[in-house]
Amino acid sequence: MVTNIQVAADLREMQRRAEEAELKLQRVEKLENEAKSSTYKFEEITSKWALAKEMTIPQELWQLLNQQQQQCALLLEEKNKLIGELQQELKNKDEQYVWAIKKQSDDIHLLLERMEEQIRFMLKNYRHELLQIEKAFELERRELLDNNRKKWEEAIQAHNAQELEYLHARMRKVEEFEKQLNQLRVQDEEEYNSMKIQLENDVQNLERQLQQMKAVYQLNQEKLEYNLQVLRKQDEENTIIRSQQKRKLNRLHSLLNNLRTKLANQEKQFREENHSLAADCERITGQCKEVQRRMRHFAISDAEKFTEVWLMNEEEAKGLMRKALDADHVIHTQQLGLPWEEPRYWFLNNVGPLGHYKVKRMATKLAAEVLTESSSGGQEEEGREKEEVGSGEGGKENTAKVGGRVTPLRNISKKTAKRILELISDESGFLIESKLLRSLQALGTHERTLMKLDSIFAALEIDSEDDLYQLVDFFLKYKAQDMAVSQSQGSPGAEDVMDLAEDREDGGSGAQRNKLKSPRSSLGSLPSVYFHADDVLKILKAFVRGFDKLREKDRSAKEVLQVRDSSKDEEYWEALAHVIPEPTLKLWDALVVALEEYYEILMQRASLLAEVALLQQQNSELCLLLEEYISSGVNSKLLSPPTKWMDLNLSCPGEAQWVPRARARLFPAPS
Repeated sequence: MVTNIQVAADLREMQRRAEEAELKLQRVEKLENEAKSSTYKFEEITSKWALAKEMTIPQELWQLLNQQQQQCALLLEEKNKLIGELQQELKNKDEQYVWAIKKQSDDIHLLLERMEEQIRFMLKNYRHELLQIEKAFELERRELLDNNRKKWEEAIQAHNAQELEYLHARMRKVEEFEKQLNQLRVQDEEEYNSMKIQLENDVQNLERQLQQMKAVYQLNQEKLEYNLQVLRKQDEENTIIRSQQKRKLNRLHSLLNNLRTKLANQEKQFREENHSLAADCERITGQCKEVQRRMRHFAISDAEKFTEVWLMNEEEAKGLMRKALDADHVIHTQQLGLPWEEPRYWFLNNVGPLGHYKVKRMATKLAAEVLTESSSGGQEEEGREKEEVGSGEGGKENTAKVGGRVTPLRNISKKTAKRILELISDESGFLIESKLLRSLQALGTHERTLMKLDSIFAALEIDSEDDLYQLVDFFLKYKAQDMAVSQSQGSPGAEDVMDLAEDREDGGSGAQRNKLKSPRSSLGSLPSVYFHADDVLKILKAFVRGFDKLREKDRSAKEVLQVRDSSKDEEYWEALAHVIPEPTLKLWDALVVALEEYYEILMQRASLLAEVALLQQQNSELCLLLEEYISSGVNSKLLSPPTKWMDLNLSCPGEAQWVPRARARLFPAPS
């Protein structure tokens, strides 16, 4: 296996390291022993030089010198022998390294062979597993095919049974139609006989009238002959006039053809101009939509970039602020030794741009709030509306035109709004799916009303609270107009809703406002009994007609992005920039001045320390030179050496380094 080779290699490496450690210990021991023996022999040689100074006989001095040379030669021979052994050991290490490299290459080849063998074995196993998986997939596929085939046969049988039912029903209808056809034939025969008798009577009457007409004809014939002669003369005159008119008619025909040709050319030209203008209009409309889309896209991208830049600058500013606070903490605790407390500012926990956007509520949520209002709250609201009606100014304030549409009435009685929503829920059931109606039977009254209103608002495309306020406002205006018309004409204004819808379709919100300029007593103070159930569908129909066009006008305004309130941005960034108060900054300035003075003193001390170190180095070098001069061999040849009259008790810092160097100069090794 692959791991066996690795284990064998690790074992060999461990044995090699153990042997290497043992050899290293032996080598170190041998070197220490050799150093001790050589030191001992060197000291013995050195001690005999003192005897040489006392000898006066040249033969003894010569023998002593020969002995010293022999001992030095033996010392050098031992050193050379040790060097040879170390070189031989180094050569053996090189041979062992070459053998280890070869062994590693053999292990790598063997490892590669075993890895390839394992790869082949794994590929074989994977192919076998793949075949098993494919067989399992085939078996599942056959089972799915059998199940689907069974389902298909069941569906075919059900379809055939349904076709038979349809065939029997068709045969029954054919029999019924044949019976009805026979009845119609009998009825047609009876009608034919009665009509025949009536027509025979009419024929007799017409024959009597014919006899009378013949007599009248005979009388008129004579008159006509006379008139014929007169007409012949007139015909001759008319022939002459006709020939003249034909010539004139030919001239007019040619003129008409020329005019028709000109008309066709002008129509063709106008048609081409119309097509080109229509194409230009479509192109300009598309460009306008594209520009609007780009504007929205750029507005969104600018908002995102603004947020990213804000976050980046805010992170950088807060990082600097944190550094400043950390520095203030260090200055107070370490430099001044004063207690420090981290400030609590309102802007420290803020992340992202300031300001919030107002989100409008959904129509269903507002309806739920209106329906769940307490009766006491509704009575207070109704009393407040009655006070506003007495002032006579509510209608003018709530019908102001903003952006091309009427502002929704917000001062509406909750009781009146609840009555209107309940009527819409009860009378607009045709806008709700039958499945949903059946599922709503199990719910309570409040939940059922809310679910119905949700479906009705979805069908009428009433989404926001503004749309719901417009719907309630339209109901109130309808009743106000109905009351005004009934008071002025004495008849119900059932058709005024259609006029109101036409005014909305024509964009005449101003005309509608002129109709409803009467005091608000007809809007806000209407009791709930004035809204009859029969008028709900008429009002909804008129509202939908005007609401579609109003929604198209407002669609572009709804797509515009909301503007962010940037009034507090400058205050926020100023607060971030002045997180350290002014007294603390003054304290910092005073501390900077003091620290600069302290820094100058430290710099002067550092320069003095550098000069002291330089003087100490020069002193040590001079001591070394003096020691070298004193210990040189020239002084022994002088009659009055300096060592006799100089104080040699000097403590030089470089004495430990000078001793071995002096010994090497006094006892040079033989070449």
